[in-house]
Amino acid sequence: MPVVLRPLAVGVRRQQGFSLVELMVGMVLGLVVMAAAGMALLASRSVAATVSDASHLQQQASYALRVIGLELRQSGSLYLNLQLPASSDASHSAALTPAAFETAAAGVGTARGYAPDTHALRGSDDSLATGRRRYKEPVFTQSGLAGQSRNCLGGPADANTDLRLESRFSLRGHVLRCGGNDTAASPQPLIENVAALRMRYLRMHAGGAGGQPQMQYVDAQQAGSDWSQVVAVEVCLVLFGTLPGPLPAGSGYVGCDGQWVDIADLATPRKGRMHRVFRNLFQLRSQGSL
Repeated sequence: MPVVLRPLAVGVRRQQGFSLVELMVGMVLGLVVMAAAGMALLASRSVAATVSDASHLQQQASYALRVIGLELRQSGSLYLNLQLPASSDASHSAALTPAAFETAAAGVGTARGYAPDTHALRGSDDSLATGRRRYKEPVFTQSGLAGQSRNCLGGPADANTDLRLESRFSLRGHVLRCGGNDTAASPQPLIENVAALRMRYLRMHAGGAGGQPQMQYVDAQQAGSDWSQVVAVEVCLVLFGTLPGPLPAGSGYVGCDGQWVDIADLATPRKGRMHRVFRNLFQLRSQGSL
């Protein structure tokens, strides 16, 4: 049988792929999109790390200042004796009984005693020691008396016979530590990455015209002449971050002493890390009663 050749249908085209130029252009566009996405991801991670570092510093400072402030606000507090001594005048009204404060408590044996004018507040420009009266009271869950007040480390134990609660804050290396009572010789860490700890003392004295009281900030040496005149303490902390990274040129901060500090001039491990300064002023509620 003879083979019949038929012409191709009109309008049918052969399939064609991309040319080399089109393929190269598509690959370049894809690489550009991927590079832009990668750069956006890296920038997002860098911003997230910076925000996390700043948030961590805020939490550290908040905790440290809360602990220090709690001790300062209670420093110098006395024991409210609800029973007058047996030798008191019997004509004293019972209504006066709640107003009887023990102004001092002498230590017995190895127990620490308490005298407000000596133990309420002591310090230097970079350390601080606070004290208050420790007493025990009836507690529902215990058969005997128990001490409810604690120092900065949650001590001492009920078996401790100290009549004074003390907390001592100091900076060792880059670690802020606190000790007191049974841990005075071995202070424990509160927070780390602390670049500086500085104290200023607000003193009130009758040195103004007409004997009016005046308020002024003084250093530890000036405050040491009469600690009972100190009515508030300003605490300044400089903390640095945990993540080193490129910072803009000229990055720095104003330190606790009011001087500009260029981060580029700092030594390891602080160089190239975020620094933040935190300040708070704490009133000594019991001062003036000494």
